[in-house]
Amino acid sequence: MTTTNVNLTAKVTEPITLTAMAITKVAELITAAGADEPLALRVAVKSGGCSGFNYDMYFDSEIADDDVVSAFGDVKVVVDPASAELLNGASLDFADGLQGAGFHITNPNATRTCGCGNSFS
Repeated sequence: MTTTNVNLTAKVTEPITLTAMAITKVAELITAAGADEPLALRVAVKSGGCSGFNYDMYFDSEIADDDVVSAFGDVKVVVDPASAELLNGASLDFADGLQGAGFHITNPNATRTCGCGNSFS
């Protein structure tokens, strides 16, 4: 397996912000992943879902030249340019309560959302 060094400090703007709870949880998950290379949280918007678009989040070590990179302490968030337009002004939160734990995106650009919370238009 070839390891590639990745510059996670490319461009710094914030199409999506993270709450303190989300930053803490993402940092914990990155540490638990124990990867040999630096990881960033990639947030993307894909076509599909019952409302037209779905959110996609995963850890990524590859950053494209045109990706938008934001830093929240030690946590890097990466968004491709097309997704950045759809996420502009959005925030990512993490809740851990009696109703279950999970991430939730609040997106001011969504005109309609699905009951699942992962789909919007």
